[in-house]
Amino acid sequence: MRHLADIPRWCDDVTDSANPTRFARRSLLKAAVLGRRDEPGHITLSAPAGGAAVAHNSLVYAVTGRILDVSPHILVLHTDRGEQRFPLAAATEAWRGGSIAPASLRQGDRAIVRRSLPGGPVVDRIWAEIGRVTGTILDREGPNGLLVDEGPAKGRRIVMIGPEATGRIQVRFPRLVPGYLIDVIGLKRDGFLQALIPATSQPPYRAGHPPAAPMVNGHVPDPVSGTAVWHEPGEEPENLLGLAYPALDPETSCERGASGAMACSGEKDAVDPHDTGPGCVRLPYLSVGSVLRLRNDCAERTRLLPVTSCGATARLFCDRCVTCGTSRKGRIADLTMASFVELGGALEVGCFNATMMIGG
Repeated sequence: MRHLADIPRWCDDVTDSANPTRFARRSLLKAAVLGRRDEPGHITLSAPAGGAAVAHNSLVYAVTGRILDVSPHILVLHTDRGEQRFPLAAATEAWRGGSIAPASLRQGDRAIVRRSLPGGPVVDRIWAEIGRVTGTILDREGPNGLLVDEGPAKGRRIVMIGPEATGRIQVRFPRLVPGYLIDVIGLKRDGFLQALIPATSQPPYRAGHPPAAPMVNGHVPDPVSGTAVWHEPGEEPENLLGLAYPALDPETSCERGASGAMACSGEKDAVDPHDTGPGCVRLPYLSVGSVLRLRNDCAERTRLLPVTSCGATARLFCDRCVTCGTSRKGRIADLTMASFVELGGALEVGCFNATMMIGG
């Protein structure tokens, strides 16, 4: 299974920089043509002397870094700004495979924390070594091992499901066999994800045959309601604010090789999400760099976020989020981990009910 996981991602061998310049370049060009929006809350971009595009849209709640030290009262992180210290309140909660006392966190762990107040020093939530795998099962090895294809942009991941987690995961994903979908959250290990909890509740259909979206008269409605989820950073910067959008303009050829991804994958159960239709929610086509206004309906928190990558795999899922009531079917946004926390989401829950408006 490890050998199969090392096979190159589809036939896309294009290398690209993972620094923020790559994700802001399209927005910079759009701002130059359409004008710059400098009002509070808007994303603004500038081009410094070196020519790199910089997004002036900083995190105010979320902080990412590596744990240097932790005690019952102080958390010390090494972040992109150097060493930062955060006081811990009595009510501060921590997650590392489950709820634990913050003092039980481990030095060296990658962590993301959420401040109690925007820009404030105190944090109220800490997640350490949390990971997620979302995609189509390609292979199963024994009772615990799965090889999962996360789509043309992300490649393959190995998932290990321990006996203690099998029952709760199969309640939400009853068909843990090749050709079916899986979405699990757990602890990142060396070379695999130790799955612990199901991220959502998914109807048991084959990945290549998602339910069709209902027909609409005229334009796609704006705003659009549905489910917002999150993904691991991968090649993106850990602190990137943005989202992977499920319906990028086909003219961008996003996530596809010139000869088509399916011809390169060589797996009978691999599914190219571009060939399955729009999924169970209809969204307008956008391009990388487009700006969306996304609202967490549960936390009542809103941010402007740029489209930073392709999220076509989200089309395969026709689930609902029940974090606060029941959302409409379908995933409308796949947020970066930092964006999900910034908007008040709990990573171990996996989703929140969301409303999205195109163009901010």
